Amino acid sequence: MARPVKEKFDVTRLRFVLLGLLVGLMSGTVVSAFRYCIEVGLRCSRLVYGHLRIAPFVWWQWALLIGVNLGLALIVAWLLKKETYISGSGIPQVEGQLAGELEMHWWSILWRKFVGGVLALGPGLFLGREGPSIQLGASVGQGLAAGFKLSGTDRRLLIASGSAAGLAAAFNAPIAGTLFVLEEVYHNFSPLVWLTALAGAIGSDFVSLNVFGLVPVLHLSYSRSLPVSSYWHLILLGILLGLFGYLYQRILLVMPRWYRNLTHLPRPLQGIVPFLLVILVGYFAPNLLGGGNGLIVGFGQYVPSLLVLIAIFVVRFVFSMISYGSGLPGGIFLPILSLGAVIGAIYGVFMNQLGLLPHVYIMNLIIFSMAGYFAGIGKAPFTAILLVTEMVGNLTHLMPLAVLSLTAYLVVDLLGGAPIYEALLEQMTMPKTVQQLHRPDRLEIPVFFGSPLNGKMVRDMPWPKEALLIGIRRGEQEVIPHGDSLIREGDTLVLLTDATQRARVKRRIDALSAALGKTHQNS
Repeated sequence: MARPVKEKFDVTRLRFVLLGLLVGLMSGTVVSAFRYCIEVGLRCSRLVYGHLRIAPFVWWQWALLIGVNLGLALIVAWLLKKETYISGSGIPQVEGQLAGELEMHWWSILWRKFVGGVLALGPGLFLGREGPSIQLGASVGQGLAAGFKLSGTDRRLLIASGSAAGLAAAFNAPIAGTLFVLEEVYHNFSPLVWLTALAGAIGSDFVSLNVFGLVPVLHLSYSRSLPVSSYWHLILLGILLGLFGYLYQRILLVMPRWYRNLTHLPRPLQGIVPFLLVILVGYFAPNLLGGGNGLIVGFGQYVPSLLVLIAIFVVRFVFSMISYGSGLPGGIFLPILSLGAVIGAIYGVFMNQLGLLPHVYIMNLIIFSMAGYFAGIGKAPFTAILLVTEMVGNLTHLMPLAVLSLTAYLVVDLLGGAPIYEALLEQMTMPKTVQQLHRPDRLEIPVFFGSPLNGKMVRDMPWPKEALLIGIRRGEQEVIPHGDSLIREGDTLVLLTDATQRARVKRRIDALSAALGKTHQNS
């Protein structure tokens, strides 16, 4: 009598959840320390400018301040010269790393991004902590993958988990951190990806909450929900946010060229410009220093007049471009949210003065506009909705958030705007390293609802010669493909390719899908 075969437990998901938690705990520790150092730096900067405003003019104090800022700029320039991939937010670099387009040394990125980010954000430049936090988390994930000798997809899962953990710790927003990685960075919604990313985000948020407390980062509240009869304001405001979002994209993408033509400084030294200009901002408007979370929270106590709001928007818009365009280590996430809040306040105050909006609903529009502006610029509406919901700490505004975010997204899309982080990635030059050459790797292509790939047989597809289809993941099963295999909506195509060809193969598949879609429409 034959013995019954014992079923083996599949511990793959449990293993990666545990690894994700480990990545999250370590990333949360690093990012919380990063966030704390920035807050201390900002407090010190405001104290310095507050003293200079009330004290009699003493030349050596001003000379010392200018000298300190120049010294900080030179230190950051040295860090940038040693490691160019720490420039900017770091999100495009992580996206490129997950796509196989570049390779980075995790320890070099980790400590230099930490130090450079603190030195750039501490003096009050209009930069966000979230982008550097994502890159710091990704570096922690990469470092742990190296320690466990993981490669290929397993390594990317830990990098993605670290990215989610970084955003979760920066904003106390684990769900938004997970969704941002899936929607904007990794572009893959497979169960193993989101499980690992969610585990990392939860572990990181646990550390962050213990350090900074349970109060949401942007704790704002309103007394009454916006009535459905006033939803036409959301359409108008969404159009306005979309237009300004497209303008933001266009200017941000040309800033490196403007810096090069106007300053004639080497790229690492261009940060001297914002380091000097921030002194003027700090002296005349110290409350505007930093990424903008203080400004947003301040709207909860007092909303300024229309002219003051317009002035705040101009200063924050222009100096955000100057700060980020210089290539300093710092993000645009929080500056985008603060600009969205200001646009919402401008619209609300203007409509209130016209008698078309009761004053009580101005705060509603301020909150909604943060999500709308980010949804338009980042083209990640789900992340925008959940991020603002978690950061504000209120679940009653999901419907107006969705309406406004969708409107702003569509306006930017109709104008031809691309997701800002993908556009920034395309601007980067990414030489291949020796370690990347001739290294096999897996590429996963999800087949979404409505995809032209749906209903096609494997043999009918002109697959790129640089790749081999080795599997079709269908729910909980993985199908071994053959010529008669039918591709269905919801499948994930698993291709084997060279590490240096991942991005190229992905573009070829996307182009093939687009061509099939046009053929189907014409027929």
